[in-house]
Amino acid sequence: IYGLGELIVQGAVTPDHFEVDKATLKIKTKTVGNQEKAMIWRHGETVIEKLTSTSRDRQKVTDSEVVAIAKLGLQLEKHYYFPQDIEWAIENKEVFITQTRPITTLGSASKHTNTQRVSLEAQLPKTVLLTGDPASPGIACGPVQIIKGVSEIGKVHSGDVLVAAQTNPDYVPAMRKAVAIITETGGRTSHAAIVSRELGIPAVVGARGALKKLTNGQVVTVHGSKGEILKGGMSKGALLQNELKSEQKVIPIDKLPRIATRLYVNLAEPDKVEEVAKLPVDGVGLLRAEFMIAGIGTHPKKFIHDKKQHLFVDKLSENLKTFCEAFHPRPVVYRATDFRTNEYRNLIGGKEFEPEEANPMLGYRGAFRYISDPAVFKLELAAIKRVRNQHNLRNLWLMIPFVHTPEEMIQVKKIVVSVGLNRGSSFKLWMMCELPANVILLDQFIDTGIDGISIGSNDLTMLILGVDRDNSEVAGVFNERNPAVLWALEGGITTCRKRGVTVSICGQAPSDYPELVEKLVDWGITSVSVNRDVVAQVHETIHAAELKLLANKGKKR
Repeated sequence: IYGLGELIVQGAVTPDHFEVDKATLKIKTKTVGNQEKAMIWRHGETVIEKLTSTSRDRQKVTDSEVVAIAKLGLQLEKHYYFPQDIEWAIENKEVFITQTRPITTLGSASKHTNTQRVSLEAQLPKTVLLTGDPASPGIACGPVQIIKGVSEIGKVHSGDVLVAAQTNPDYVPAMRKAVAIITETGGRTSHAAIVSRELGIPAVVGARGALKKLTNGQVVTVHGSKGEILKGGMSKGALLQNELKSEQKVIPIDKLPRIATRLYVNLAEPDKVEEVAKLPVDGVGLLRAEFMIAGIGTHPKKFIHDKKQHLFVDKLSENLKTFCEAFHPRPVVYRATDFRTNEYRNLIGGKEFEPEEANPMLGYRGAFRYISDPAVFKLELAAIKRVRNQHNLRNLWLMIPFVHTPEEMIQVKKIVVSVGLNRGSSFKLWMMCELPANVILLDQFIDTGIDGISIGSNDLTMLILGVDRDNSEVAGVFNERNPAVLWALEGGITTCRKRGVTVSICGQAPSDYPELVEKLVDWGITSVSVNRDVVAQVHETIHAAELKLLANKGKKR
């Protein structure tokens, strides 16, 4: 187009479209768009100018310039070892590259014409009803269904936009039916955000006033990438375009360069495990227990009370088997239950067995719970044993969350060993490193006899900064790149390297911040575990960081 590229982003103009043969550099397809206006930089500000009738239908760049840009694209791909998405500009007949980044959505090209490729953004509703934090990318529309408690989740039907103050594991069955999620509270590490990313549906969290401003049955469009809730829906054409855009997210595994840092994926839901297992990952770095147990629906202690604990073991082992079979022989690191008491209470029978706590986030959870009342933990261990021994899926490992002291880790290890699960070449025992004490006393935790740690950057950031990560009021303070958090990350990685144990990270941070991934690689992290939707991006970031590290080492020699 003529002028600045902002009008393309807005979908306000239709650009010229060229396709160049990669091998011969010959122009295969050329479509010239009709451009009525242009954004121009003039006297220190941008202004919109109408174009003359003679220039509107004119080809904006010459054929030789198109070929020159294609050649630059090939050079950049060769330089970065990966196909690139490039932004460029031409001034005084000179081509300038303004930005380049890896293409992460390669797939079969759409057969639709250039006219049908008009920006999806331009077809969205214009009225913004609410804004919040963009928690899970994507765009979807549907009728609002407000849920004010777990007892109302049955009101959600397929295709609804679920709106709630917040969500917890009991909401998952309803979230599976929804096309999008909106919550009034919470940040990008909240339950709603984590589950929405796993389900692959857009979500906006921390949208204040959603319960008052939205009404049941009202049709809205949720823009999860921008954190906007828009009035009205999208046209059928826009919906089709959105679906086509999603369908094209095919990662070319054979084209991805090799990396030394292991790349894992975070998972919780067994529904899409076959699809996720096809991604270029080295295994599951965090398999959350809570979602599977919420799916079972009944408190484990009620199973024990009713002398039906075998049913719990049956159901949990089947879920674990699904993950392990899909990823075999790649490891699946199962994090044992880290339910908080308020979440456990919502299960069938939960109120009989769970205390009411003023602050469940810092309450009866994790390793301390296993030691105080090992019965439920032993059911989990029985399920792990069954998967490993009866189904011969030895790629299932165990990770212990929220460990306050080295003494707690020793006590938990005794329980694990007592049921016949012993550390070895095929069974690794990891510990979540998510409390400041875990970093400060890491040498002592390693002395207890663990194979590795996984840094839970969500809780670690919360506890270092003293910020409730589920509280949208203080969401602006929550920052994994805070110097205090970076100090803890670097210290933990350095200690593990010196002691010869593996160190991973499984919080939200590496999924959001490429610059942090670079630091982790530079410090020597063993593996990074991320959300499934950013696997390709993080893979490329790791690759670039490793190349940079090698180049720097070469210079020092």
